[in-house]
Amino acid sequence: MSFLKKLNIKITMVVILFFVATMFILFNEFGLLKYMRLQKEVSEYKKEMQIVNEENKALKNEVDSLERKVPAKIEKTAREKYDMIRKGEKTIEIITK
Repeated sequence: MSFLKKLNIKITMVVILFFVATMFILFNEFGLLKYMRLQKEVSEYKKEMQIVNEENKALKNEVDSLERKVPAKIEKTAREKYDMIRKGEKTIEIITK
């Protein structure tokens, strides 16, 4: 075989090996594409966790104010959640179409 033919075969083998290695790195069970997808999921879960933590903090503050028997908070909760009114007050409902 001539020198050029041997060189051509070696170059072809290197290109094929490089292609197979690239496909393996990208698409195997622990590949780069899966890693990137999992990183995106982790980021989404962190955002969701931050929102839930903020909601928990707000609820804890509400519970604390109710436990300390803050009159304004108790009245607000009674009016908004339980539709309670004081004696002599009338409830007005606005019906929208």
